[in-house]
Amino acid sequence: MEILLNEDWKEVLDGELQQPYMQDLFRFLQREELQHKVFPPSSLIFEAFNQTPFSKVKIVILGQDPYHQLGQSHGLAFSVPHGTRVPPSLRNIFKALANDFPKFRTPNHGNLTYWAKQGVLLLNTTLTVRQGQAGSHHKKGWERLTDHIIRRLSEKRTGIVFMLWGKPAQQKEVLIDLTKHCILKTVHPSPLSAFRGFLTANHFLKANEYLISIGKEPVDWQIPSIPSEQ
Repeated sequence: MEILLNEDWKEVLDGELQQPYMQDLFRFLQREELQHKVFPPSSLIFEAFNQTPFSKVKIVILGQDPYHQLGQSHGLAFSVPHGTRVPPSLRNIFKALANDFPKFRTPNHGNLTYWAKQGVLLLNTTLTVRQGQAGSHHKKGWERLTDHIIRRLSEKRTGIVFMLWGKPAQQKEVLIDLTKHCILKTVHPSPLSAFRGFLTANHFLKANEYLISIGKEPVDWQIPSIPSEQ
């Protein structure tokens, strides 16, 4: 399986990608692709890392599975390509942003690449999924890799904001050095739980306040809308 990964992350992950469990995972994916549609496309599995180099990470937003319907997943957690309807969890993320920043205007799309390019690593704990079957690639090896990524970010970097939404994400707290980084925890933005505190958790505002306090540039959360066609 061809791995498309930028040099910054390749240096961090090269040894891990050669581990037997990763070779087993790649063989599993090859079998899956012969029988099922797998999302995201193989060329975009590592897109989160290619958009946000290791040395540039300021914030980690941790998702779970990629979206599992056709045309939704493009390798960035919670994000969808231009032209795809904004999913419910992302709509709630935009509502929370409007609570944090009164001038925030909801964009007319759900592509979060604008954040990724500013240092927001949009990381799913599982990087692939079978079409229509949430959780179908759990416990195949991805979680071990993404745990390794979180550990390396914690060890090698300082001053990263980790946004842990929902219990599965919050279980990753044990991988993070609390003396070097900022952890923000709340419920998941899913419609099933967002009303229990996500919308008013002020995570985006708090993240920027923390970044400013340690001398880093805050994130511009205002995603530009796409000009409408005339």
